[in-house]
Amino acid sequence: MNKGTHFIGQPVYGQLIKSLDRDKIVEMSRKNGGEKYVKSFDGYTHLLTMLFAVIMRFDSLREIEAAMTAEVRKLHHIGIEKVPKRSTLSDANARRSEKFFEEVYRDLYERNKGRLSSDSRRNGCEEWIKRLRIIDSTTITLFSNAIFKGVGRHPKTGKKKGGIKVHSVIHANEGVPCDVRFTSAATNDSFMLAPSHYQHDEILAMDRAYVNYEKFEELTDRNVVYVTKMKKNLNYEILVDCMDMNRDGKMEYREQVVVFRKGDISHIARIITYVDIRKDKQPKLISLLTNDFDMPLETIVAIYRRRWQIESLFKQIKQNFPLRYFYGESANAIKIQI
Repeated sequence: MNKGTHFIGQPVYGQLIKSLDRDKIVEMSRKNGGEKYVKSFDGYTHLLTMLFAVIMRFDSLREIEAAMTAEVRKLHHIGIEKVPKRSTLSDANARRSEKFFEEVYRDLYERNKGRLSSDSRRNGCEEWIKRLRIIDSTTITLFSNAIFKGVGRHPKTGKKKGGIKVHSVIHANEGVPCDVRFTSAATNDSFMLAPSHYQHDEILAMDRAYVNYEKFEELTDRNVVYVTKMKKNLNYEILVDCMDMNRDGKMEYREQVVVFRKGDISHIARIITYVDIRKDKQPKLISLLTNDFDMPLETIVAIYRRRWQIESLFKQIKQNFPLRYFYGESANAIKIQI
């Protein structure tokens, strides 16, 4: 092994930004109004600065400025000619629209999604995985309730904390968000269940927060399959009821065809109940709701269990990039950092 102190190659950060086209990114910023009255801190430099700050887990604008000043001799290799002042970065975070950063992400996603879905050993080989989208949200608690409306009841003492809810959609064979939206924590999740966003023959896996009969009926009309967990105390009429027993005479699956009625809506669906057995935990009954009447019971259960993928993604992001402090107090600054 070579024990020399002179290293060759490029650092990870340098390799990461190689996929960024400066001219294209500045044009995106200009299109979103981010280049007005800008002298040197353009959209590309702003993006590199924020990436550097988040990856290094800096807690404040002061820490960002101090760290970049210490590395000033190396910055020109990544296209940053001058260390931004705290006030410059703070103003840019408040003024340059988060839509610009969203557009950069979407462009990178479109250019690389073919690579993301290429490893069949990691993603599984079942036919339905390529059609499966997973929807979920995660809440990031903020100190102030003034910017984003908080969720839950007011405590007896003090004020309810605000929060921002990050809504995401991922393809099961890709593992990164193909759509990300921000709302206050008080916003109901079902707004992401827009049937027009999903194509014929796609499959949606989601939790019970997305139960909405009107949208379920629209998805059925568009030939989009959904699989979700049942809410408790739902009212429905049973049309068909049958049960599969194992050799010991215990229930393995229960399958019901039901109709939900609400106003002018009559939605026919399929309820699949099974016994969820996990190591070191008590077995419990899980009821799934779907509009598909053809797939085997085991496939419906397997589709719902793939929801772990988006939960794992949220956990990974929060562990690797904990948002303890924000580089600015405006809603725009918070969205940029997230």
